[in-house]
Amino acid sequence: MGAGITGLAAAHELVKAGARVRLFEAGDRVGGPMHSTREGDWLIESGPNSLQENETLRALIAELGLADDRLAARPEAKNRYILRDGQPVPAPTSPPGLFTSKLFGLGTKFRVASELFKRPRQRRTDVSLADFARAHFGSELVDYGIDPFVSGVYAGDAQKLSARHAFPSLWKMEREHGSIIRGQIAAAKARRAAGGPSGPPTIISFREGLGQLPAALAARLPAGTLELGARVETLLPGRPGKLVWSRDGETHTESFDRILLAVPAPALARLSIGPLGERPMACLSEITYPAVNALFLGYRRDQVRHPLDGFGMLVPSRERRSVLGVLFSSTLFEGRAPADHVALTVMLGGTQRPDLGRADDAELEAVARRELADLLGVSGEPVIRRLTRWPQAIPQYNLGYERFLELMTATERHQPGLLLGGHVRDGISVPNCLAAGQKLATRALA
Repeated sequence: MGAGITGLAAAHELVKAGARVRLFEAGDRVGGPMHSTREGDWLIESGPNSLQENETLRALIAELGLADDRLAARPEAKNRYILRDGQPVPAPTSPPGLFTSKLFGLGTKFRVASELFKRPRQRRTDVSLADFARAHFGSELVDYGIDPFVSGVYAGDAQKLSARHAFPSLWKMEREHGSIIRGQIAAAKARRAAGGPSGPPTIISFREGLGQLPAALAARLPAGTLELGARVETLLPGRPGKLVWSRDGETHTESFDRILLAVPAPALARLSIGPLGERPMACLSEITYPAVNALFLGYRRDQVRHPLDGFGMLVPSRERRSVLGVLFSSTLFEGRAPADHVALTVMLGGTQRPDLGRADDAELEAVARRELADLLGVSGEPVIRRLTRWPQAIPQYNLGYERFLELMTATERHQPGLLLGGHVRDGISVPNCLAAGQKLATRALA
């Protein structure tokens, strides 16, 4: 169930292993939020704009025949801007770079240097990401480093997100090394010893956008595997289990050895499982999914004063602005805008601005254009405007999230042949979701 990137990856691995597979998707296309649209020389991403490449993703790209379409981020996108006192300031991209950065004061730089000497710590209880980072680096780095980063990744609130569940690698580094910086150094050494890059992962996309990846996965499935517009109504787990689904007023029942669920929490909460129509995962509806809006705006280059020499700009909540951030889409990858034009993607809403998650189209554009004028020197009418709304965008791994994870584990235990995975359980990034799909396939074949 679910033809997002997790379900597609699981189906792909199962088909390679020789299994007979059916893939059910309630929507009219695959990929979930990974969707790209070409309009002449403009390329619009409806969801994520880039991926962090790893060995697994690199191998999959080669296997799917996408290597010639793979694009690495352009050198011009090297800067990451953070807004401070109303001005975009380049963020440090490494611990050494922090000491020359204008983003942080001397006190924070001293805290970072002293963090190297922290001893391993075994916490008995979870803490918010903000409190976790504050204990290591101080409040200024939380306000102007962690807070905008969380807005960019989760559209969330660092004061609410669980350090243990939202950022498990940091939690592990503290337990094993004490110092997060020492942990990052050790991780880089381990990657280098395994033959991988020692530096940060390469940022990539494809010539026609990230939508090429789910499309390529779907194209590899045998005919008759994928059912679009198929609404699953009831599961009857067992060996075999039964799945009841409908489309266009017709109801169908099919039998399976395994049923893999790779759908968002609201769909899991609504799902009827068992002969009495039970909904054992109903409380997953309590997981927060903020609304996020992505407004793609294209301009002539001479309409924008800022050099746009970076990935984009993130906006800390302390700045009291109305946008989460702005991606410099045409700087990031080639082929996103016509010659002498630029493409910007403005993110609005999230957990800290739910009002803008619900705002109408005209208000969103007015807010975005006002902020772009003030922060990046953008003037005049946009050449193109396209708005994508995600009413339930990203699950928030907030404090207390373990109760949801425990429920999913208990559901699997009590329902033979039923397996769950995806962004509600395994991490929200695209590489996380790919890995979740491959893990589901491995478990299903065991």
